[in-house]
Amino acid sequence: MSAFVGQLRSNRPAIDIAKGPGSITIRVEASDLWETVRVTASPSTTAMEVMERVVAALFPAGDLVADFVLKLRGWEVLDPRASLADVGVVDGSILLLAYRRRRAVR
Repeated sequence: MSAFVGQLRSNRPAIDIAKGPGSITIRVEASDLWETVRVTASPSTTAMEVMERVVAALFPAGDLVADFVLKLRGWEVLDPRASLADVGVVDGSILLLAYRRRRAVR
């Protein structure tokens, strides 16, 4: 686990999808909330599963997963059914969770 992800300061508990040997720790940031959560998962975990778990944790009001995109290094993950390893996520990666479309400022 990278030191940057391991020293994450967040009031939210980590999301453990898979633990044990071979698991990776990543950081997922929600752009509109300025919130961050640490996720422990297997490299074979799908990007969609990570997105579902993070949306449920950060948006308890019931926002739909289809309203969000997951980005790695500024690029949208085009196939959320692909595994984290296939997408290019490694231990210590940072993913951005953003709304698919711009939202009006109120």
